[in-house]
Amino acid sequence: MTELVADAMVARLRAWGTTRVFGYAGDGVNTLLGALARAGDPEFVSSRHEELAAFAACGHAKYSGGVGVCLATQGPGAIHLLAGLYDAKLDRRPVVAIVGQVVSTALGSGYLQEVDLHALFKDVCAQYVQTVFAPQQMPMAVDNAMRTALATSTPTCLIVPHDVQKAEMPEELEHSHGVVPSAAVYTSARVVARDAELGRAADLLNDGEKIALLVGRGAMGVEDELTGLVDLLGAGVTTSLLGKPVLDESAPWHTGVMGHLGTTASAQLMANCATLLIVGSNDPWTEFYPAPGQARAVQIDIEPRVVGAKYPVDVALTGDAADTLSRLAPLIRRKTDRQWQHQVEGWKEDWLQESEERAEARSDSANPEFVVRTLSEHIPGNARVAVDVGSATYWYARHLRLPPGVPAHVSGYLASMGCALPYGIAAKLDAPERPVVALVGDGAMQMSGLLELITIADRWRGWADPRFVILVLHNQDLTEVSWEQREMEGDARFPASQDVPPFPYADYAEMLGLKGVRVVESAQAAAAWRTAFEADRPTVIEALVDPKTPLLPPLMTQAKADKVYGALEGEADGDMTRERVAAQRSSEST
Repeated sequence: MTELVADAMVARLRAWGTTRVFGYAGDGVNTLLGALARAGDPEFVSSRHEELAAFAACGHAKYSGGVGVCLATQGPGAIHLLAGLYDAKLDRRPVVAIVGQVVSTALGSGYLQEVDLHALFKDVCAQYVQTVFAPQQMPMAVDNAMRTALATSTPTCLIVPHDVQKAEMPEELEHSHGVVPSAAVYTSARVVARDAELGRAADLLNDGEKIALLVGRGAMGVEDELTGLVDLLGAGVTTSLLGKPVLDESAPWHTGVMGHLGTTASAQLMANCATLLIVGSNDPWTEFYPAPGQARAVQIDIEPRVVGAKYPVDVALTGDAADTLSRLAPLIRRKTDRQWQHQVEGWKEDWLQESEERAEARSDSANPEFVVRTLSEHIPGNARVAVDVGSATYWYARHLRLPPGVPAHVSGYLASMGCALPYGIAAKLDAPERPVVALVGDGAMQMSGLLELITIADRWRGWADPRFVILVLHNQDLTEVSWEQREMEGDARFPASQDVPPFPYADYAEMLGLKGVRVVESAQAAAAWRTAFEADRPTVIEALVDPKTPLLPPLMTQAKADKVYGALEGEADGDMTRERVAAQRSSEST
């Protein structure tokens, strides 16, 4: 049988190590779907919507470290990929999108589902977006899309008209002008910091006082080097949201996550440090960094364009974090004065007490902080965690203690709702022997989670470990936006825009053949987590939680507090919520 371009394309993806393709069917990619069916490898994973396929491809890249691949038909299918691809672009993850196109003879005619796909993808896939117009072009185009995605840690796009997919593939490419041979190979560069800059950094750190480290996801895998350096410097450590899984947060010098959704201890660390070392982070919460001019700074990052992008640095070290830290450590003199580190440990102890008090606070239903905090006592040491955007992100950042080595991912820079379940599915398919936990608000669950719960119900029986635990924080409110309205705008909550319709999440899970558990008060949380992790199938924990739980930044200024109090005066139950805000601010000040 003559091989088609579609068959050769599938074989080329396999040569690049592609294990699965996330997508949704459509006539514009029918030939490619047929080729995937004939080959059987890579696996085709059908999502309930193309956007979710793109999020799953991004999730695959985040959990596996490889290239995520997604597939969509022409027109609306291609358009639907954009949110997931922008997630990959902003969080710098390699993804290749393959999209169909109308037959090439119809291009420019205003044909059914004809969209200018180059214009559509030129920003999100700026590093590489190409249309395959000829069979001889296909191998080179696939290779360049894969190589570029890996080299730039961004999404790329291949547009394949339907007639090209169906064309015959030559057995060999002719050696002639205009035919470009290529190979399915990639090797990464080794980026090494200069010795002279290492010396300058060491001098600054040796002379520095009140040293703080800001650690991001670029420091993943260098826990030992970071811990050793912290001990030498007598430093305190905070992390970006994306850097939360890097270090064990139980260390006394670790103040937790920084930023709007961070801890009061991290806010104190950043507000009082005189020397800052940034490792693998480009965190956008610049108002929570030290004030410009407050701290002398060193930054280590493998990406030159990141260094100095969020804080004025004195010494820039462009290089791999592990190599740079291992060469920097011998140049550091051990500090004997530990007064600063003891102060940091005091802030950490205050935060632990404060966070426990917040979690223990009584509420009309379950306290969401308590429910997420309780997960720390039950999460398996080999789990993978997916976090959606909203109030769940705050409680994850502040309360969940990840076991060492447990990865957790969230839509960081795009901060898009609806990411957790497609992330979790990608994580589970990549390692079906590991349990998955997804933390989701009811807004995100209704946006896309209910759809992908169908996918989970369809696939779980083939998993070595069937545990896939989804916590739904059910409070009938777009909580994060409600609190943002109060804090940033001084506006009362707007029910028409913030209300989330009630839905029986646990019952729906049971209807799908999964397990459903309801939590209506905090005391039920521990039993719910135990039940979920002992279950023989995926489980939805529907926690009815209180939307009045304050979702506010650490050490909030009086000006912002006045805005919040003013907004609450215009709400029917504002007095009760105001009391919760006042209690939280009082605990921070003490």
